[in-house]
Amino acid sequence: MATPTIPERTPQRPAGERRTELAEFLKARRARILPTDVGLPPGTRRRTDGLRREEVAQLAGVGLTWYTWLEQGRPIRASTQVLDAVGRALRLDGAELEHLYRLADIPVPPSDAAAVAVSPAVQEILDSMEPLPAVLINSRYDVLAANLAYEDLTWRWSSMPCECRNILWCLFTDPAARRRLLNFDEETRRMVATLRSAFAQHLREPAWTGFIRRLSAASPEFAELWARHEVANPESRVKHILHADAGLLRLRSNSLAVADMPEARIVAYTPVDEETRRRLPLIRRPR
Repeated sequence: MATPTIPERTPQRPAGERRTELAEFLKARRARILPTDVGLPPGTRRRTDGLRREEVAQLAGVGLTWYTWLEQGRPIRASTQVLDAVGRALRLDGAELEHLYRLADIPVPPSDAAAVAVSPAVQEILDSMEPLPAVLINSRYDVLAANLAYEDLTWRWSSMPCECRNILWCLFTDPAARRRLLNFDEETRRMVATLRSAFAQHLREPAWTGFIRRLSAASPEFAELWARHEVANPESRVKHILHADAGLLRLRSNSLAVADMPEARIVAYTPVDEETRRRLPLIRRPR
């Protein structure tokens, strides 16, 4: 990799403070990751906790000199691709990656999930579907809003926070969530195909491309399905869900379009059989 060039003169006011903060942020994130966390031998001569600079550079696929200068806060230009690679190597979550972009003086990729304003009318529609679980999602499977029945159905699915409340991220990265969806292979293959179809409308959007890169890095299984280039449209499906209190639930997902939100849809879950209908009240948490 070519050695990065440094401008001869760079203002040291706000930009200098930002680079200092960037250096401290990268050092702190590097120190929290153990070598064994990323499959590296622990070694016996480490002066500090966490990864070495050369290990981060290797994991990110960037030059050691370039990463060292970045961590030293030198005024070099960083691309979004390199920042994403460093973010993956340091296991940054969504908020941390946005922070890295800002400190590197790169426009933050828009988080369209956070930008969507859900109207009171749409929330009222979701609430009116009680006791049926209902959720509002976009075409990337971000959860935009939900009723209490849906929140109760899924509140113990995960053992860790799902990035940006994204259903695909939750299913592919959290074994606890995976165990709840008994027909996981069938359903996730269809969901990834639906995601691939929607992706054609967002090819140049950093929020989408960044999400795909991060989930592919976090889940080889997702990466394999994504590489198949299978496409599909949303359709009614039966999900077999193992609930901690209600037991086996067979719920059919039904998608409803939302006016003024062309890529969002309400997904309502209805019992497929009487046994599921009788067990549905057992999903509710005590208030």
